[in-house]
Formats: sequence, structure tokens, C-alpha cells
Amino acid sequence: MAMTVETAQLNNQSILENFGLVEELDEQAAEIISGGKEFIIKNNTSRSIYHRLDNSYYLITPGEERKYTSDTGIIEFDADKRFFYYKPKSMPLDETLEYEFKDNTSNPYDTNLSPV
Repeated sequence: MAMTVETAQLNNQSILENFGLVEELDEQAAEIISGGKEFIIKNNTSRSIYHRLDNSYYLITPGEERKYTSDTGIIEFDADKRFFYYKPKSMPLDETLEYEFKDNTSNPYDTNLSPV
């Protein structure tokens, strides 16, 4: 029996599939391989907020919503909006949750980051 080009291609494809080289990665498998965690953060304050995630600095403007991928899931930001005051705050973020920066109601100078 002679092997046609189409038969050879189908044969090669099935061999590769058996080795697992053609399987698609779903989102969870890709996350495990990359080690990243995804978060959505919204800025519901009236000021821009500088923050750090995995030793990279970011700026989020008022009303902006951003999606981040992080290896550590630890965010650091200045919780005091006054210019000459610095109140560093660091907190771990839970994966797949949405967070928002918002003004603290008990102290008008403070900013909080909390789950939505």
C-alpha cells in the first residue's frame, strides 16, 4: 500500500499528539508554567497613585482600571496622599480578586486598598 502525502501528514500529526507536543495550553496551565498571578486594580480616588509590584513601579490615575500579572502578589503603595508625608503600606493580594484604591472615610488623608 502506497502512502500518500495526506496519510503521511495525518500520521505525523497523530504521532506528535501522542507525544503531547500539539496540545493547547489552557489559562490555568499557562499560569502554572509562568508562575504569575493576575489581579485587577481600580483607582476610585481623586489622585494618581504610585505603587510597586514585583520591583516594578506603576502609576494608576483616578478612575483607571488595570490588569496586572505578578510573581509575588505583594503590592506596596503610599497610603498617605499628602505631599510631604510618606506612609508605606505593603499587602499580599489574593489571586483572581478585584481590588480598588479608595479614600479612607475615618482619615481624609489616607488611602486604602481593599477587595471589591
